[in-house]
Amino acid sequence: MKAHFTKKTFHFKRPSGTSRGVLTKKHAWFIELWEESNPEIIGVGECSIIPGLSPDFSDFETYEAKIAETCSNLDIDLSNWPSIKFGLETALLDLKNGGRGIIFPNDFTAGTKSIPINGLIWMGEPAFMQEQIEEKLKQGFKTIKLKIGAIDFDSEIELLKSIRDRYSKDEITLRVDANGAFSPDEALNKLQRLSELDIHSIEQPIKQGQFEEMKKLCSETPLDIALDEEMIGVNRTEDKIELLDFIQPQYIILKPSLHGGIEGTKEWISLAEESNIPWWITSALESNVGLNAICQLTAEYSNDLPQGLGTGSLYTDNIPSNLQVKKGTISLADGE
Repeated sequence: MKAHFTKKTFHFKRPSGTSRGVLTKKHAWFIELWEESNPEIIGVGECSIIPGLSPDFSDFETYEAKIAETCSNLDIDLSNWPSIKFGLETALLDLKNGGRGIIFPNDFTAGTKSIPINGLIWMGEPAFMQEQIEEKLKQGFKTIKLKIGAIDFDSEIELLKSIRDRYSKDEITLRVDANGAFSPDEALNKLQRLSELDIHSIEQPIKQGQFEEMKKLCSETPLDIALDEEMIGVNRTEDKIELLDFIQPQYIILKPSLHGGIEGTKEWISLAEESNIPWWITSALESNVGLNAICQLTAEYSNDLPQGLGTGSLYTDNIPSNLQVKKGTISLADGE
């Protein structure tokens, strides 16, 4: 089997604010695999990183060297390189299924299954966030997720209140993602204020690694907490079990590029279900190549919770795809 990789930089349609700063572009690497005897069939997988968040990215030179090493030795241990592992896993499955972008042959790839998703609202000035909210509501989204923690908390509360004044929790489900922006001392008070607005859940209210504080928060919270960054870098099965047993979160959120690739994500799901912890999957700003693979992985499970897969329209120069978002769901426009 032969392999090589290429790099592509994607550009956001408009700067996207997070608690880690404003994003204007996104780097990704694509692994391509083929058999020498049949070079026209190529499997493609995306290695996607978010600087400051991806545990396997420190600098471009080191990262690209690891991808090159992977292309030279497909049996390499990628336990600590989840984004590269996800890219390789995807490329191998794509090649196995004929190099047509089919990673998991299922109802989603057959075009008969759509997946409910949340509409993502990026951080920014209140007027910009309000504009995004109106757009998502017009598009038919019933679940909206707001990134919070980058602007004044009172302003964020007012934004959420303005939605609640118009739509009850039965009409619109609201999720928020703090990306670890709250301090442990202030978190419980802020969660109380959020809970008064019938918020569904909050992702990662405090920074990961504060296990005692997170355990306490999950036990006392008036608002369901979903772990996200907390699980990054936790790769051994026994460590995953220990984390879930100790913190006992209300939900977990999985990103294959951050949480151990396809294999690691499947294990997290299995362990969470054994502990009766609900979960959902989100993309980590992948292009349509990675997003397509994550949608197909998600469709392998029966999960009615809205997933975080609505990031395909972020870029001016995304790779063409027949993924389509309609009325708060994502599907393949023409099946295979």
